[in-house]
Amino acid sequence: MSSTSEPSTAPAAPPPPADPRRWWGLVIIALAQLMVVLDATIVNIALPSAQRELHMSDANRQWVITAYSLAFGGLLLLGGRIGDLVGRKRTFMIGLVGFACASALGGAAHSQGMLFAARALQGAFAAVLAPAALSLLTTTFTDLKERSKAFGIYGAIAGGGAAIGLIAGGVLTQYLDWRWCLYVNVPIALIALLGATWLLHDRRPAAAERPSLDLPGVLLGCGGLVAIVYACSEAVPRGWSDALVLGLLCGGVALLAVFAWWQSRTTSPLLPLHIIRNRNRAGALIVMALAVVGMFGMFLFMTYYLQVVLGYSPLKAGLAFLPMTAAIVLSSTQLSARLMNRLPPRLLMTPGAVVAATGLFLLTFLTVDPAYASHVLPAMILLGLGMGLVFMPVVNVATSGVDQRDSGVSSATVNTAQQVGGSIGTALLNTIATSTSATYIAAHLQAAAAAGTTGPAVRDRVVKEGVVHGFGIAIAWGTGIMLLAAVVAWTMVTARAPEHGPVAPEYAPAYDPHRMRAV
Repeated sequence: MSSTSEPSTAPAAPPPPADPRRWWGLVIIALAQLMVVLDATIVNIALPSAQRELHMSDANRQWVITAYSLAFGGLLLLGGRIGDLVGRKRTFMIGLVGFACASALGGAAHSQGMLFAARALQGAFAAVLAPAALSLLTTTFTDLKERSKAFGIYGAIAGGGAAIGLIAGGVLTQYLDWRWCLYVNVPIALIALLGATWLLHDRRPAAAERPSLDLPGVLLGCGGLVAIVYACSEAVPRGWSDALVLGLLCGGVALLAVFAWWQSRTTSPLLPLHIIRNRNRAGALIVMALAVVGMFGMFLFMTYYLQVVLGYSPLKAGLAFLPMTAAIVLSSTQLSARLMNRLPPRLLMTPGAVVAATGLFLLTFLTVDPAYASHVLPAMILLGLGMGLVFMPVVNVATSGVDQRDSGVSSATVNTAQQVGGSIGTALLNTIATSTSATYIAAHLQAAAAAGTTGPAVRDRVVKEGVVHGFGIAIAWGTGIMLLAAVVAWTMVTARAPEHGPVAPEYAPAYDPHRMRAV
């Protein structure tokens, strides 16, 4: 090892005693993370009402979702590095204030443009808030047993927050107004802000310890992520073969390739490549991206299946996801948290992905007839149990062993993998579902016409059968992707159980300013 790297590995001063209020601090971190996660889905159920009131066209309504996901997914790396620059607690509080203001602006929107702008601002501040929350968690809980419990709670929120958003969206839309799906963030953010002021502690890095902001890296990395996320959102209405979609995908990949090249040469990279070169960490990030494909696709299809095919109200559809949320919480806190320090991470990730894939596979047998108790409920329970086993060890492996000055951007990579994986997966599975449904409906309507059995009832039945058939094919693809996550977890994540040897701590490499290369 080069002698130039020795100062980075010198032992630091003894760590201060554990903060006696750290568990209350975890409540504040969890509350903020829940707000960010559920906001990605809470607006989905409110969207039809907002569309009617603000006179949005069918073509423009997607921007309520796309504006948030573009800003969130594209700016995560920058948001993570901001936390490393100005301090995690300060960044956390800035994110809370900004998110609350953006939510209030969206709730008061009197035009579709104002709502789109507010959603983009929400995404931008979420990109600042989410990495800061995870980074505070990883730096606050360093004891292995406490870390397991804390990550169990975080994993439950990461997996169940989207389902909670569907439930909350149904309640607020049905009994109050769609605007409350945005207004509700204001009191939550204020409570979290007050709690953070007294309960969270973080040392702001000294000037000599702060990495400088890599502006070319920001433009290249964030530009590439925005292009890819936007391409996925446009693939739903346009199709994957559309020139704009292909151009955005190719441009995004090219920007990320140049971004990787630049990160290996700059003295202060936005994303130090040693973070993702670690085999275990890279494997965990891939598992995260693959696992959320099937999970996010299931949320989309089951929401439509319950409301359109089975005729559930928004509230009833939201409550139908409650068993899965309970299963995620149970699995994360009672299984993963207890086993994480006793078993290698892949012995949790791999079985978890297989169990989740089994739950998805059950959904391929759905019919237009009511089948919640026989098919949907068992599938949701299995999916929840499986994802609870996956999320916690994935987040733990992806964030452990990173030098504190890179903890923010390391946490951002976890969120980026989840956001980009969800965007690509949802667009891909939705394309498969819609194209398969269209083919099925056209063929069966033609057969019905040839048999002389056309009529409103027949047509309605064929359309519903076609929709369910498309969902089944798409979910089958999601099952295969979830199994691929199990394979990646088994082959790439080779870290041992923490009590037998955690992932070795890494430190930012020293740099030679003349060669602009890591030593």
